[in-house]
Amino acid sequence: MDTTATAVGLGGFVDASPSPFHVCASVAESLDAADYTQVFEAQPWPADVRRGYVVRGGSILAWDAAVLDTVATPTRVPFRIIGGHTDSPNLRLKQYPDRRAAGLSTVALEPYGGAWLNSWLDRDLGLSGRLAYADGSSVAHASVRIDDPILRVPQLAIHLSEDRKGVHLDPQRHVDALWSLDENASIVDVVAERAGIDPAAILGWELMAHDVTPSRIVGGGSEFLSAPRLDNQGTCYAGLRALLDAQPGRSVAVLALFDHEEVGSGSERGASSDFLVTVLERLVAANGGGRDEFLQAMAASVCASGDMAHATHPNYPDRHEHGHQIAVGGGPVLKVNQNLRYASDATGEAEFAMACRDADVPLQRYVHRADLPCGSTIGPLTATRTGLLTVDVGAPQLAMHSCRELMGVDDVAMYSKALRAFLER
Repeated sequence: MDTTATAVGLGGFVDASPSPFHVCASVAESLDAADYTQVFEAQPWPADVRRGYVVRGGSILAWDAAVLDTVATPTRVPFRIIGGHTDSPNLRLKQYPDRRAAGLSTVALEPYGGAWLNSWLDRDLGLSGRLAYADGSSVAHASVRIDDPILRVPQLAIHLSEDRKGVHLDPQRHVDALWSLDENASIVDVVAERAGIDPAAILGWELMAHDVTPSRIVGGGSEFLSAPRLDNQGTCYAGLRALLDAQPGRSVAVLALFDHEEVGSGSERGASSDFLVTVLERLVAANGGGRDEFLQAMAASVCASGDMAHATHPNYPDRHEHGHQIAVGGGPVLKVNQNLRYASDATGEAEFAMACRDADVPLQRYVHRADLPCGSTIGPLTATRTGLLTVDVGAPQLAMHSCRELMGVDDVAMYSKALRAFLER
């Protein structure tokens, strides 16, 4: 596997996917090219779809069930699942976004998830997401992606700071973006017109700012990938490559990418929803299985919850647990937390360690400092919701939740190889 080409591929994926809806579209485009079939939840489930996918808003679930044609009891074949999330921390449009201040037209923005607010200052920002609009008596949706730098949140000048050491950013007052001198300008009208929709037909929106600077390979030896949204599109891309490249094993291979992880996953399409369970049960039912066969298959299944991991920062090495330094370029990361902020237990740890051994890639083990609050993933939610054996894994990166993040070029390919081996076990 060409490591640079794989990292360039991730950069292109990220640039094409500024919102969860665009992540799903990018994944679907690759699946379509590989002859996967889109299936719709509100329609009867076809029994002959061996490779397919379902989209629910900003979430997507894909499967390769070719193994069912080679076994005697297809209704009891277990699943091997790569989980991840499509959303990233950012700034999102409020419901009444148009404001005037100091003679400028501004856009009211609200932080989504744990956005590292200072990193969004002084950047060229576009807008992306989806619009809901009236199409006759029906409601229709349209994806929106404006890569022109139409928004900017300017930093306060150092001379106006109280101590010239920085400013405290109030998420209510200090992250609105300027965008025009026209006092009558309407940002939603402009977005609608860019999408080819009559502004008067707009009924609702999920719109978010994104950094329009393209992803780049950087470093003296081209060792790093600089890009937005690596958390967690790094997993989305590596998981997609793993699914498409994996050879049929003894399990149904599944890629499950959920929206809203950054805000707790509590939505109709988040990891706490029924999305994963209902799709898997319908796969079993489409092949003649009932509830008991589905439960048997689930009891033998395993999920690798993929989310990016904290590499040790060279300027802050003390922020990592002693003995658990995580190296950029050091390979995939197994994440363990005794208080179950990560879902890994000894059995799950062994599953991923064996996958890394099979893929011939190194394995790093991460433990968060006990005196710092630890983030979480879809792992514990998935394990609780489904009863699946779940292990939390990731790839090392720096500047997590920043508008712009950094990871090692080699880590993209190693992460994908490990996830592929996990599916093939």
